[in-house]
Amino acid sequence: MQKPPFLVAATLAIWVTTGVSAQTDRAKTDLAKAQQTVNTVCAACHGADGNSPSAANPSLAGQGADYLTLQLMHFKDGIRANPIMAGMVAGLSPEDMKALGLYFSHQKPKGMAAKDPALITAGQQVYRGGNSATGLPACAACHAPAGVGIPVRYPRLSGQHADYTVAQLKAFKAGERGMDKDGKDVNGRVMVQVASKMSDQEMRAVAEYAAGLH
Repeated sequence: MQKPPFLVAATLAIWVTTGVSAQTDRAKTDLAKAQQTVNTVCAACHGADGNSPSAANPSLAGQGADYLTLQLMHFKDGIRANPIMAGMVAGLSPEDMKALGLYFSHQKPKGMAAKDPALITAGQQVYRGGNSATGLPACAACHAPAGVGIPVRYPRLSGQHADYTVAQLKAFKAGERGMDKDGKDVNGRVMVQVASKMSDQEMRAVAEYAAGLH
């Protein structure tokens, strides 16, 4: 016996409403737990609002949710080798990491300003146009003209501490990052190739320029 059309529609409406409500409640719960994790674990190094108080640690505010989640997974799986972060993520579930990525993506990054005019000019040239002499591609191609990055694949550089960006570029160039044996960090391997073409001066210039992008 077929149900009348209006009854089928009503039933579907209930299912949809219930499903959306459950997803909304779960999202709220996840974000609440994420905030608690941030306050008790992450804030000391990355700031409660994702704006790191130390240039040695990255600011996470406004970073792509999927990119952050992927990095947390890489730390947990050992794809990114970092003893401190490995300990921090050891007890996190995949759901926890997704919630943390979402939490930090919703935080507002604080603007930074580059201080050295000469570095700004040099950094702008490399960031927007690369270096044809060495085959260095433009940073903007992957990290976007305004430095906001491409979610999942490439991180936000706008507002990032210049010292941290330089440290990561040097790590890529030295093969200390992005050289996992299983080839799982595909984007890391791309950055190894890119950083290998950069001089220390270009790294510093790009990092300073990117920090001030808005």
